Amino acid sequence: MIFLKLFYTFLRIGIFNFGGGYAMIALIQNEVVTRNGWMTMQEFVDMVAVSQMTPGPIGINVATYAGYSAVIHAGYSVPMAILGSFIASFSVILLPVIAMLLVTKFLMKVQNQPAVQTMLKTLRIVFVGLIAAAALLLLTPESFGSPTEQTTQFIISVILFLATFIAAFKFKVSPILLLVLSGVAGYIIYGLILPA
Repeated sequence: MIFLKLFYTFLRIGIFNFGGGYAMIALIQNEVVTRNGWMTMQEFVDMVAVSQMTPGPIGINVATYAGYSAVIHAGYSVPMAILGSFIASFSVILLPVIAMLLVTKFLMKVQNQPAVQTMLKTLRIVFVGLIAAAALLLLTPESFGSPTEQTTQFIISVILFLATFIAAFKFKVSPILLLVLSGVAGYIIYGLILPA
C-alpha cells in the first residue's frame, strides 16, 4: 500500500539525513525518482524550486509535495493525496524530533569536550559535501538545459546562475530579493521574449 511505503520511505530519509533540508534533497530524489518512480526528474526539479519559494524548511516542503505526487501517480483522489503529503511530512520529522529531544540534554553537558568538538567539526565537513551533492543533483538538462540540444536555455541558465551567485556572495544581496528577481527574469525571458 502506497501510504505504508511513503511512511517507511520518509521515516528512513528522516533518520538517516544529516545536514538539514538541502542535504535531504539527494536522498529524496533517490527514493522518489530513481527507486520508486513516483515522479519524473523534471517534476522533482520543479518541486524543489517551488519548495524553496514556499515558507518552511525545504526538506519538509519537498517531502510534502513528494507524498502528494506519489499518491496522485498511484491513481488515488486528491483527498487521499493530501493524506499522503501529511504522512510523508510527519514521517520525515518523526524520528529526528525524538532523537533531538533525547540528545539535546546530553549534548549540553558534553559540548565543550574535545572529542565532541572534533566530531562536530567533522560533521560540518560532511554537511557541506551533502549540500554540494544536492546542488550537483540539480545541475541537469531538466533545470539548466542542454548545451547541445537547448543551447539558448543553457546559456541563459548559466548567466542567471552566475549572476545570482555573484550577487549573493560578493554583494550580499538578500536571498528573498534574488528569488523575486529570478522569478521576474524567468517570466520576462521565458514568458515574453522566448515563449514556448
